[in-house]
Amino acid sequence: MASERSDTQAPRRRRADGERSRAAILEEATRLATIEGIEGLSIGRLADEVGMSKSGLFAHFGSKEELQLATVEQADAVFRADVLEPAAEATTGRERLERLVDGFLRYIEVETYPGGCFFASVLAEVDMRPGPVRDRLVVFLNDWLGRLEVAIRDAQSEGDLDAGEDPAQLAFEVEAALLTANAQFVVSRSYEPIERARRMIARALSR
Repeated sequence: MASERSDTQAPRRRRADGERSRAAILEEATRLATIEGIEGLSIGRLADEVGMSKSGLFAHFGSKEELQLATVEQADAVFRADVLEPAAEATTGRERLERLVDGFLRYIEVETYPGGCFFASVLAEVDMRPGPVRDRLVVFLNDWLGRLEVAIRDAQSEGDLDAGEDPAQLAFEVEAALLTANAQFVVSRSYEPIERARRMIARALSR
């Protein structure tokens, strides 16, 4: 019986070790992607950074594209946990919109990634490079803008925002403020752009 337990526990340990290794690799990959670009990610570059052999890392990701897509999914999971899930607990459209804005700005402010928002950084890099990586990033962008717009529409229907405002236009303005805050924060490492974005968005929502 002891031998049988040992035989079953060994594969489980290997799987757990493999999952931890993969998580460590992707954590480093998301960080590097905001500094050197997602095109700069390669099996060899990442192996050097995490102290792993190329063959060991290749066992987790069979190609550069697979590594890039897994990196995007990792960044998406972080964004969901830090920004989207807290906002989902809101009870009104206005509160959900404000939580999305605050969550995004805190995601930047605490320097989740050294190069600022992962998606802003990587989308700017691949916007003219068709392929699965760009397609996945566009899905993220459309989902994010859609969430802002739906929250605005809900707030309007609940009487918390002016019903005369164009929801798509207001979502565009909110996103413009967030992206400007991100870009200026990365350059200056000053919190002033973040506070300016908060004031700009609050003014837009008070119209």
